[in-house]
Amino acid sequence: MCTSHYAEDALMHKIRDIMCGRFKLTKKQQEVVDRYNAEVERLFEEMYNASPTQNLPVVTNEKPDKIQFFRWGLIPYWAKEIAIGNKMFNARAETIREKPSFKIPFQRRRCLVPADGFYEWKKLAEGKKQPYVITLKSDALFSFAGLWDVWKNPDGDSINSFTIITTTPNSLMTDIHDRMPVILKREDEKIWLDKNTKTEDVFSLLKPFNAEEMKVEMISKVG
Repeated sequence: MCTSHYAEDALMHKIRDIMCGRFKLTKKQQEVVDRYNAEVERLFEEMYNASPTQNLPVVTNEKPDKIQFFRWGLIPYWAKEIAIGNKMFNARAETIREKPSFKIPFQRRRCLVPADGFYEWKKLAEGKKQPYVITLKSDALFSFAGLWDVWKNPDGDSINSFTIITTTPNSLMTDIHDRMPVILKREDEKIWLDKNTKTEDVFSLLKPFNAEEMKVEMISKVG
């Protein structure tokens, strides 16, 4: 039991060090349902600290009228072990069309990841880190650009999983972190989910969100 906790703590520490690995979805369920005009797969409460390996709400291209719950950390269909997903909670936009884990999902399995904020840690002197929460100035819901896949375990059970795409930081984020999650404009969400959208048009959506529409706040702790 202790070993499991140590392994989980090590994973979370690594997440804070390298990429975009925590976000929040604190709006009421009905507001999320109304925003995406979709039925919810199961009831859920506000999430103040969504983390990799958790089952979290997504809207996929295959079922855009339903909010489903997938495991955060993409497990490619060809993977031998589920543990590979622990390293794939993010996908870099710059290499998404070439990486074996992501190139097929990029073409066929795109999704929206609902959120209303995300967290980043700025490295300080002496190894310390300062957490920040980043939201829209409007405090509205928004969608991360995501990819998903289906993996079958040795028993034949299917596990649906997803990853969040990252890009270079905008002017608001530059001083905090060298990456940021791709946030889609609301009018681009249908384009992202549409399988008929040309690859180059889909790829063009993977860019930093407008910094003027965002705000950042220093916090004492996450969650």
